[in-house]
Amino acid sequence: MKRAFVTGADGFIGSHLVELLLEKRYSVKALSQYNSFNNWGWLEDIPAHSKLEVVSGDIRDPHFCKEMIKDVDTVFHLAALIAIPYSYIAPDSYIDTNIKGTLNIVQAAKENGNIRVIHTSTSEVYGTAQYIPIDEKHPKQPQSPYSASKIGADAIAMSFYNAFALPVTIARPFNTYGPRQSARAIIPSIITQIASGIQEIKLGDLSPTRDFNYVKDTCKGFIALAESESTIGKEINIATNSEISMGDVLNLIKSIMKSDVEFTVDEQRLRPEKSEVFRLYGDNTLIKELTEYAPAYTLEDGLAETIKWLTNSNNLKKYKPSIYNV
Repeated sequence: MKRAFVTGADGFIGSHLVELLLEKRYSVKALSQYNSFNNWGWLEDIPAHSKLEVVSGDIRDPHFCKEMIKDVDTVFHLAALIAIPYSYIAPDSYIDTNIKGTLNIVQAAKENGNIRVIHTSTSEVYGTAQYIPIDEKHPKQPQSPYSASKIGADAIAMSFYNAFALPVTIARPFNTYGPRQSARAIIPSIITQIASGIQEIKLGDLSPTRDFNYVKDTCKGFIALAESESTIGKEINIATNSEISMGDVLNLIKSIMKSDVEFTVDEQRLRPEKSEVFRLYGDNTLIKELTEYAPAYTLEDGLAETIKWLTNSNNLKKYKPSIYNV
């Protein structure tokens, strides 16, 4: 039985990854960020499982990381601060968590016998596309403190491959969406505002394009990368090889939800001009060449699943649609 350690397991993508690993008969140690409420985030929604161990802690503590990574085969490192707006307010937190936290993870993996590490990057490291589709050779552009911290974290992880032969893969998912995503992101923001009966919903700039991955496809990509030795030492996109504007996403959601809402631009949701990433369109050629991965969900299918989950009253009540979640 393969043994996996998942950092950021209490979050949106991490909790889905834990579920998929358990389905694939992995034994999983899932890290939830320590808090005094003993709350495990979205792991609270996962039924108890004999092969799931939840631990609380913080990747910013190197001694904790070294202890936690003992006796596992693969580390899926997802823990990070990811909200771009908050990175304008508290950039030091992003350096501490995303760069130093990643250093702690790869150092722990090295000291425990060069354990396999799947490190999570983001398409934001590319910035606005200089050419499309964006392949892994595209220049990095730090257009926000968040993206700068992830560029640094990616570099730290890859340096351990080059310097110490640590078996590292950089997984670079494009925009993931689905059940459990924070309302800070555009898709759950639209859905929860409509579902709450708001007639004029508040959004930011609707002109940028994104390559949207349904969360189950993203998690399949993580596992495909982990189960292939040919991915070691490489940065690899998880993408759909397509793009759609935020405005078209809004119209698609309105159509599925049979809504006639209007939208208004909320100034606090706009990024500074040079920080906005106007176009993301990912090339998924490399992951297809190195693994058997292929996205299974169309955007329409993924949105339907997301809408179904978010409009369930038990789930919707966990959100605050009228408040902008930085």
